[in-house]
Amino acid sequence: MKHKSNILNLAVMAFMVALGVVISPILRFEGMCPMAHFINITCSVLLGPWYSLACATAIGIIRMTVMGIPPLALTGAVFGAFLSGVFYRLSKGKIIFAVLGEIIGTGIIGAIVSYPVMTFIWGKTGLTWLFYVPSFICGTLIGGSIAFVFLKKLASAGLLKKFQNMLNTKAYDDNSGILGNALSICAFGVIAYLVISILTSIFDIGSTLWTIIAFSSMGAFILAGMVYYIVKILQSKNVKADVQ
Repeated sequence: MKHKSNILNLAVMAFMVALGVVISPILRFEGMCPMAHFINITCSVLLGPWYSLACATAIGIIRMTVMGIPPLALTGAVFGAFLSGVFYRLSKGKIIFAVLGEIIGTGIIGAIVSYPVMTFIWGKTGLTWLFYVPSFICGTLIGGSIAFVFLKKLASAGLLKKFQNMLNTKAYDDNSGILGNALSICAFGVIAYLVISILTSIFDIGSTLWTIIAFSSMGAFILAGMVYYIVKILQSKNVKADVQ
């Protein structure tokens, strides 16, 4: 039984590697690859930190050899992939912690490690220790948000735990309540604000209009979170009243 489980895990990892290579060019430019972070987090939740690390390493090597991507394909993936799985398990299955592990592992650790790798191995000049931090964090925020929504949908449908049981990996119940979901929606507002702010800084297109858009996006998500909370609380009270 364990042998069959290992084969299934390797098959799923191989699929994730193939998918990661195919979708990695979406929204990508040097220093930012959001879909790689989506794959990292999804693989971490489904298979665990070691499989996720192996998956990120395989994708990075393939991208470097076939697509001519610089070593950022590795430094911008492997640390986040591993920490995402570790944080997910330490938190007993909280998806937001898997996203946080990716942000810390890639957005901070991977970005800092990229400086000596790109300077002394790849020969790129004009870099600093924090050069890749803004773009790496921006990529993890975008990819992490996509992964969070995707995995939460699987969890709410009962499919995530089912897949984890099939793969014989750590399975957890989705214990997020109304308040947790509302706060998650509000958090997307902060993420939207950060992404827009970082992108306008990277591309040097800062203006009053973009500032307004950034704050408006954050406000819209926060408002949506508040509305969600109020509606769900009222629905819950109505259900209790009907039962009584």
